Amino acid sequence: MSGIPHLTVDLDAPGVSRGHLVVPGGVDRGELSLPVFSLNKGEGPRLLVTGGNHGNELEGPLVARRLIESLPETQTCGTVIVLPVLNPLAVEAWSRNTPLDGLNLNRVFPGRAGGSVTERIADAVSRVLLPMADTVFDLHSFEPTWDFPPAATTHPIADPDLMARTVRMAEAFKLPLTLVWDYNDTAGMFDIVAQNQGKVFVCTEFGGGTVGADNLAIYEAGVRNALIALGLIEGKAEYPTSRQPKSGQTLETHPHDELKSPAAGIFEPRCSVLDQVKDGDLIGILHPMDSLSAVSIDIRAHGTSIVVAIRSGAHVHANQGVALVARPPKN
Repeated sequence: MSGIPHLTVDLDAPGVSRGHLVVPGGVDRGELSLPVFSLNKGEGPRLLVTGGNHGNELEGPLVARRLIESLPETQTCGTVIVLPVLNPLAVEAWSRNTPLDGLNLNRVFPGRAGGSVTERIADAVSRVLLPMADTVFDLHSFEPTWDFPPAATTHPIADPDLMARTVRMAEAFKLPLTLVWDYNDTAGMFDIVAQNQGKVFVCTEFGGGTVGADNLAIYEAGVRNALIALGLIEGKAEYPTSRQPKSGQTLETHPHDELKSPAAGIFEPRCSVLDQVKDGDLIGILHPMDSLSAVSIDIRAHGTSIVVAIRSGAHVHANQGVALVARPPKN
């Protein structure tokens, strides 16, 4: 059994189960045991909740732990499986990628049984946990150097029925932003693998910067709203208290909507997330650092749009993203 990924507990058993998802060892390191929780209350939706896909996005693991604490008192039906930390090696290093092999877990799904440790984690999750769920919430945040509103996101899906169900599920979080993200770097992403199997997959992006109590409360309330929409818990969904607008909006973004730095330097943001901008409005300023005589460069909007993410004062390389804009969907 040690050579294949497996669970140490039967997650189909009624009631609460606590155990581990065992990821087999390889030439780079020994086996990993990822703590997993399940609450099975019979017939109903089957939800998988994961956090810690990226090691420098800690809101997800924290909200997942809060969920584990609350579910025994609130869940009324169905099954919820929670894996708070997908990639403990990256979390321990506070790194987006796994230090041992340098790989981004969210770009190697469905993984490889005989691959490096990151690929083996993806393989274990894909083969053992993903088949047990019909809905997946993967709890992310938007990296420390970005400002981004609490959002529920998805990618465009070819199946119109699955696309509609996924957007409805994302909107059910009632976060300030629901974003359909047409992204050109989707190979190996967890959600693509799940959606190809017909599952509803929502990736929540829980802001950026430091972890704060106010933001965690917003994220926890958003997850609760989604559980109510699924029928897993009872209650009335409400828009989480936020400094952002209290009514949600659904937007879409495409690869050309990412504004990139024309050179290396320090990026100074000049607008905030959810600001509406018009053609020519100042998004931010790039200050080259290699020469004090170098002229700073304005980065401006191309057309009318809404700023949904912006780097919050960081050194960037040439052609590195500094802002992301979006627009209402074209119906």
